[in-house]
Amino acid sequence: MKMRPPSVPLITIDPFFSVWSPADALTGSDTVHWTGRANLMIGIADIDGVKYRFMGNGEEPAMEQVSLDVTACSTIYRFEAQGVRLTVIFTSPLLLDDLPLMTRPVSYIEVREESLDGKEHKINVSISLSEQFCMDKAGDAPVNITKSRIGEVAAIRMENAEPRILERWGDNHRIEWGAVVLASEGAKLSTSKRKKVTYLAGHLNTHHREPPTDTADLRFITAEGDVVGSRLFLVAYDDLGKSLLVWGEPRGSVWNRDGMTINEAIANANEDYEDVYLRCKIFNEDLYTDAVRAGGEKYAELLQLAYRQSIAAHKLVIDGNGELYFISKECFSNGCACTVDVSYPSIPLFLLYNPELVKAMIRPIIHFARSKDWPYDFAPHDVGCYPYVDFQRYSANVETREQYLKNQMPVEECGNMLVMEAATAIASGDASFAESHLDLLEQWVKYLLKNGDDPDNQLCTDDFAGHLAHNCNLSLKAISGILSLAEIYKMLGRTKDAKTYTAKAQKMAEGWLKRASNGDGTYRLAFDRPGSTSMKYNIVWDKLFGTNLFPESFFAGEIAAAIRRQLPYGLPLDNRSAYTKSDWLVWTATLAKDKADFETLIAPLWEAYNRTPSRVPMTDWYWTDTSEQRGFQARSVQGGLFMKLLAYRGL
Repeated sequence: MKMRPPSVPLITIDPFFSVWSPADALTGSDTVHWTGRANLMIGIADIDGVKYRFMGNGEEPAMEQVSLDVTACSTIYRFEAQGVRLTVIFTSPLLLDDLPLMTRPVSYIEVREESLDGKEHKINVSISLSEQFCMDKAGDAPVNITKSRIGEVAAIRMENAEPRILERWGDNHRIEWGAVVLASEGAKLSTSKRKKVTYLAGHLNTHHREPPTDTADLRFITAEGDVVGSRLFLVAYDDLGKSLLVWGEPRGSVWNRDGMTINEAIANANEDYEDVYLRCKIFNEDLYTDAVRAGGEKYAELLQLAYRQSIAAHKLVIDGNGELYFISKECFSNGCACTVDVSYPSIPLFLLYNPELVKAMIRPIIHFARSKDWPYDFAPHDVGCYPYVDFQRYSANVETREQYLKNQMPVEECGNMLVMEAATAIASGDASFAESHLDLLEQWVKYLLKNGDDPDNQLCTDDFAGHLAHNCNLSLKAISGILSLAEIYKMLGRTKDAKTYTAKAQKMAEGWLKRASNGDGTYRLAFDRPGSTSMKYNIVWDKLFGTNLFPESFFAGEIAAAIRRQLPYGLPLDNRSAYTKSDWLVWTATLAKDKADFETLIAPLWEAYNRTPSRVPMTDWYWTDTSEQRGFQARSVQGGLFMKLLAYRGL
């Protein structure tokens, strides 16, 4: 990878089980949770009796890092010292066509050795994990540590001795129940305590909610063993089958739905590593090749970095009826669970590799929309705050119904839900899922027909910009939503209804083109703001559905204007500010007819991540003049970067 990642994914399973390296070198800082709080992993290599550090901070001299490569499922470092090269491979096998594997909470660290001087060397490697893995903040609780044999591996387990199981919800929280397990074949296991550990890297995160330091004494567990050719370490997390609180009941995931234990998962993971790693390698090669063809090498690198982050911002659980719920967390944007306008931008990734996961995003929204807690004629914004999936907290701190409704996103979420339904039906070749709740979709289209042509003073997904009346892009969302119902009707064989709603969308589109025009080939931010500009990302579905409501001249004009308006690190979201959203930037670029124009718009986005001083997991909201983070990080919306690849492959 030619890009310098702003933060490097090491372990990426879900919003709680998460480890990143926010530095150029793996030895350049402490490893951290996606929130920026220390989540310490330390790697030491003893080469012929001399100790070197290859991961994390410490007193030992650092090995020289000679390369770093980030692929879809693996991160590969190479280090050299004393005539030896170590290749350290972190793999989280998030293969979306294999849900038991994708959800299995076991991540791999493989260490390979190679002699550079032709001599034989004695190499011993150790991996150490801190108590931070199983508590919200260091020192919150004592830990219990046990050793055992699991199949072919020696394992050491560190468990929170005073668990708070699903007791709290919110944004800047880490897991505080269950146990982390470290395992390796024939390993020597030990535990230790380190005093006054201080996290050194978090000051580069401009969006921290609290000081990024832990000064408590920390307990560590360690596994070590000789490396002859290679050695495999497994890092697992046991959340005790209580991943999320869903409608008041703790729910587990797919990997353990039939009673599999964490020990069985670890044994299986150790046994199938070679096969799993090969599958991950083949998947990455295919993804990279297709992405280069679709949008160029820089685009392909963006997808490699976004892939694990996008998936690991979710938890896949089983609801009380045995159905899949794929719950996103709004990472550092408020912690909401299953937010519709966070799911919507993420779906290109999941439409490509498993549309069933988009259905699993939709299910909890449908459940909530049918409940007595949602009496409104438009779609909900979310169904809780992670790790709770129960009721909406998005507008909870208001006193009146008027204030509550003002904080909703009615046109936005109705349009989002309808597009998600239609795109999933088309991608899977089956509209029966949408048909099972067609009454709600028809209700939401009625709302769009009444309120979407010229929206009133509502929030849209870009709520950080505040309320905006007559929002042209929000009107495009309504058009896309109405068109989506027409596509669903078409798949259900309801030809007359399909034609009726296509005609309604067409009429709205014709009016939009007249009212939104600036008269110079560009189109406005709001109908009543002549000369204003904004990204028109919502109409990308007209291209993907092949419905051609909008003429090619419209898209050509928007792309030409976008290229003129872009700053050193990307295209601003609209004329009001220099910040942008990475997902919407790629959706806008996907409107380009020519690959060269797409690459022209993507190159500054690549450069933003390559140069940003904000060393956090890919932010989707940043300044296009400086490349600094404006807010948000580690969010699932980076799945939206796959839009060009989805358009290239076709729904």
